[in-house]
Amino acid sequence: MIKGLHHNAYRCRDSEETRRFYEDFLGLPLAGTLELKETKSGRKTETLHTFYAMDDGSYLAFFEAPDQPCEFKDQHDFDLHIALEIPPDQLEPMRQKGIKAGIETRGISDHGGIHSIYFRDPNGYVIELTAKQPGHDAMMDPRTNGARAKLDRWQATKQGLRSTG
Repeated sequence: MIKGLHHNAYRCRDSEETRRFYEDFLGLPLAGTLELKETKSGRKTETLHTFYAMDDGSYLAFFEAPDQPCEFKDQHDFDLHIALEIPPDQLEPMRQKGIKAGIETRGISDHGGIHSIYFRDPNGYVIELTAKQPGHDAMMDPRTNGARAKLDRWQATKQGLRSTG
């Protein structure tokens, strides 16, 4: 049985640059590092695996693997973004902190049951800080929100939405 998320892991360009964003800017403490010298298949590597702790006991993790090419690009929100929950009263202070730090900052966006701000980390990933609003729990309750029916309707009609170019 799945108990919860332990960590999500992503590639990073530079471990110290990544640490400055996640620990110094976002406030997620660096909790652990693993130096990997050999893969489980026996291939030699020089890789650093870092872990940043969140209050719920889970982690965001990163691999810096200079010996393994990776194409970093600015991700589109729809392709990949990492959403982290913060208290509602921290949205505006964090937005201001991002602007003052010269970090690409967007929002505050009202998504109904959540309000969000967005940053871009040094690796090109979009980081969403989101705060639950009244109505959040109802919005995420599949017993009453019609999630399955909406998915089924989407599946039945999406062919007409596909781009032809």
